[in-house]
Amino acid sequence: MAAPRYGRESVEAEPGAGSQGTSGVEMVLLSDPASPAPLCPHGPTLLFVKMSQGKEETRRFYACSACRDRKDCNFFQWEDEKLSGARLTAREAHNQRCRPPLSRMQCVQRYLRFIQLPLTERKFCCSCQQLLLPDEWGEHREHQVVGDVSVTQLRRPSQLLYPLENKKTNAQYLFADRTCQFLVGLLSALGFRRVLCVGTPRLHELIRLTASGDKKSNLKSLLLDIDFRYSQFYMEDSFCHYNMFNHHFFDGKPALEVCRAFLQEDKGEGVIMVTDPPFGGLVEPLAVTFKKLITVWKEGQVQDDSHQEMPIFWIFPYFFEARICHFFPSFCMLDYQVDYDNHALYKHGKTGRKQSPVRIFTNIPPNKITLPTEEGYRFCPPCQRYVSLENQHCEHCNSCTSKDGRKWKHCFLCKKCVKPSWIHCSICNHCAVAGHSCEGPKDGCFICGELGHKRSSCPNISTSKEANKAVRNQKQRKSNKMKMETTKGQSMNHTSVTRKKKKRERAHQYLCS
Repeated sequence: MAAPRYGRESVEAEPGAGSQGTSGVEMVLLSDPASPAPLCPHGPTLLFVKMSQGKEETRRFYACSACRDRKDCNFFQWEDEKLSGARLTAREAHNQRCRPPLSRMQCVQRYLRFIQLPLTERKFCCSCQQLLLPDEWGEHREHQVVGDVSVTQLRRPSQLLYPLENKKTNAQYLFADRTCQFLVGLLSALGFRRVLCVGTPRLHELIRLTASGDKKSNLKSLLLDIDFRYSQFYMEDSFCHYNMFNHHFFDGKPALEVCRAFLQEDKGEGVIMVTDPPFGGLVEPLAVTFKKLITVWKEGQVQDDSHQEMPIFWIFPYFFEARICHFFPSFCMLDYQVDYDNHALYKHGKTGRKQSPVRIFTNIPPNKITLPTEEGYRFCPPCQRYVSLENQHCEHCNSCTSKDGRKWKHCFLCKKCVKPSWIHCSICNHCAVAGHSCEGPKDGCFICGELGHKRSSCPNISTSKEANKAVRNQKQRKSNKMKMETTKGQSMNHTSVTRKKKKRERAHQYLCS
């Protein structure tokens, strides 16, 4: 999964904390674009505009939808910029070079050859992250290679592949087994037969494993993911190389038709979409993409059922609730904490602010969803839904109001429940974190304070780095000096003690002689 370059997660992370103006970059959605968006290695780019104090700057630009850092995808083009033929040719050549080394069909053919090999000849190169055929062993002699790759390992490719953890480009955090087991059990209990897994490879694996090991299970899935490495483990009807931020199928129309057939099977009955986007991504392009998938699903509906919604589980941090519900008003947030194997913080069982902030947003009525009581969830009769134990029902709000798993308190001046650490500010006239700035966050560069740029592009960044380096060096010299003085003092003390000891010994010898 790749995280988009442009986002305002730092602004949106704690809404209602006294902010009066925001700055950042927002996506521009054109209902009827005059021309298609230019292409980068990650598919069609998105149109953005810089915002400052809620006002748009005059010039808009295209940038990559899938990379947050220019070092990973340096595409940039002004909306009104005219490119020469030479630049367009060079761009197309660059896009071609960035494509996966093997086509989808070649990956399938290699997989079919690989599974026919005896166990002793099945090898996987950890350095190159690919399955190896016997005639390729010599090229990987100096690499880290795993042998005897079993069928079980082939069915769990996420355990063979290294997670992509570069937060600026790929934020690939994989569900913990606890979360996967819960989701599979819940989806089966709700009666779904097909699961469209958008960016959820671990869930896709467990569904396929459950179906192969349990003849009674009729659950099947299709994985859409930007990580092309999964192409070598699945047939065309099980995986599509896909960018969820621009609804782009890298393998073109054949892959789109695979997705269409999956969504429209049985006239669209019994299907649900489960998605786990990178948390650094803007909500708006994700919402646009999901609505396009919903449109594909609706094309297979009977006319009388056109008003129905495709069931969705959108897994995202709780502080994006307002943004998600803005685009999908029928969604509600469940209290279930989603945790990940390879994330240091997003772990189940921790308390307070250390617990996982990731939740499930869904358009399925919450009274139909049972959360595991053995993990500390309880049913609230007034709310008619399962909540966490710490989420106490507020008589004044007539709701279980906690969002982050802690017990919230009711503010009679704000007429709502707020976080336990917040206090009511008479200047802001609402509750906010203690010690906040009533003026709100300051926009612009953290180094020089100018509004026209951010810290990463500040012309004074080299001076700032030199100053920081000088401060660090000064602190290091001071620390070294203190250590030397301490060592010297210890040495002098040791010498003094030795001299005194020898003096006492000589006096003792004199007295005894």
